[in-house]
Amino acid sequence: MRKKWWKILAVVIICAVIINGLLGPVPRLFILHESIRNVYFHVPMWSAMIVMYLISVIYSIKYLNTGKQEYDLMAIEAVNTGITFCFLGLATGMLWANITWGEPWPNDPKLNGSAIATLMYLAYLVLRNALEEEQKRAKISAVYNIFAFPIIIVLLYILPKMTDSLHPGSGGNATFGQLQMSNELRPTFYAAMIGWPMIAFWICSLRYRIRLLEKKEHEFNS
Repeated sequence: MRKKWWKILAVVIICAVIINGLLGPVPRLFILHESIRNVYFHVPMWSAMIVMYLISVIYSIKYLNTGKQEYDLMAIEAVNTGITFCFLGLATGMLWANITWGEPWPNDPKLNGSAIATLMYLAYLVLRNALEEEQKRAKISAVYNIFAFPIIIVLLYILPKMTDSLHPGSGGNATFGQLQMSNELRPTFYAAMIGWPMIAFWICSLRYRIRLLEKKEHEFNS
């Protein structure tokens, strides 16, 4: 039970977020209207993605320092989980954009940056599959991963603030806080920002354990 408490907490938080996110009261905001409920899903999905990519970078650095294959396995599973939440973030974002901006993918710096960031991490997976030698694959992909992470931070959070962007908080637009992120929204939003990354880490840890079992089975059979 000591090891499971955070998993139970994550499930409780996400259940509360989903229920309150779909049924709870929301403020009447210009243009956004009921679509503001998507803030409980779209933004936390990207946060979970960034957390997973950061964990992946940490374990890539650990692998380069120690050469332990377990660290490389954790790095790749963190990326796999991060990409899953990346696609969820893209899907919820396209839905929101279609409602508020009239099209699912307008020509926006942050949207274009997110597309490039997604392709960068898909390229990371392609790179791993293209290299057969285990240590060479792990070292090259670790270096790639370490350099890719700061680039996506620039693409997603720095460049949009320096150019004209439709997104809140970018290009001189008001932030969500300035758009009356009222007390009706804040508790559920903050809970979502904690709960979704916890779910992502849980998924990552399960995938990592499966990878370890596959590794042991391979070593046993060989």
